[in-house]
Amino acid sequence: MSDREFKVAPRMRVIVDNDFSGDPDDLFQMAHHLLSPSVEIRGIIGSHLRAGDSWDKTGRSAEDAVARAKELLGVMGMEDSVPVYQGAPTALVRPREPLASEAVRTIIAEAMRDDSELPLYVVCGAGLTDLASALMIEPAIARRMTLVWIGGNEYPELALPPPDVEGPEYNLNIDVPAAQYVFGETEIPIWQVPRNVYRQAAVSYAELEESVLPCGELGRFLVAAIAEVPGRFPSPALKLGEVYILGDSPLVLFTALQSSFHPDPASSDYVLHRRLSIRDDGSYGKPVGRGEIRVYTKIDTRLLFGDLFAKLRRFAARG
Repeated sequence: MSDREFKVAPRMRVIVDNDFSGDPDDLFQMAHHLLSPSVEIRGIIGSHLRAGDSWDKTGRSAEDAVARAKELLGVMGMEDSVPVYQGAPTALVRPREPLASEAVRTIIAEAMRDDSELPLYVVCGAGLTDLASALMIEPAIARRMTLVWIGGNEYPELALPPPDVEGPEYNLNIDVPAAQYVFGETEIPIWQVPRNVYRQAAVSYAELEESVLPCGELGRFLVAAIAEVPGRFPSPALKLGEVYILGDSPLVLFTALQSSFHPDPASSDYVLHRRLSIRDDGSYGKPVGRGEIRVYTKIDTRLLFGDLFAKLRRFAARG
């Protein structure tokens, strides 16, 4: 039997929330999810960056994220396959005061559906503004979905931060009050991928040139997005080396690539950690609420990137 003869049906619903006008690692994640038949993508949310972020200084990063996501859908010939929604244009203005958006309405509507038995995952590779707003408006959705979040500082007992950083981790820093609300005032199940873990999703430029670039228009689009990064940060002091972190790609690993029997991200490691509050500086505070969250400690990069490269080759072969 050829691997092309395997029949795969969706076994979960997924809403993708990412800041597509920023770091292009999210484009790899989105393309990989769209090429994965075990997930039913119910919507893609283009969310905002932090005000003044060097990736997008236009002041309309959520709008630009939508445009970038639609551009990728066009490259893949999927313009009419998945709806794209715009998230809030800014972080929460005041704690516990939601920002309404089409993205928020979509999260609530999808979570409240009663005509599907497929579990719902909201996968976020950016700030948590839209999810926090949805939970504020309709708290009942907390137990009707699972959040998979790329973000948050290292837990001191599990890992050390990179040597040259301080303060909140990048995605957390997009909207600290939103993360404080989601972690501290809701009971939504959380699978967290903190900074030390998403940094494990590293690929070399040689791998991108050999395994992605030959994969047709989509491969060229993805590699070009990475190749353009130094030009967006023209400082002569910036030396990125020969490795890039595709830090949003674990969102695919933990959903589409769950194990066959007893579905779960079985090939990656996590600990159950007491749910903690988040301080303004990004560090963790006192325990809050009830129960525990998953905090991932190691990701299966072999499965993650082996599957990505194979699916890109197949997609290119189909023309």
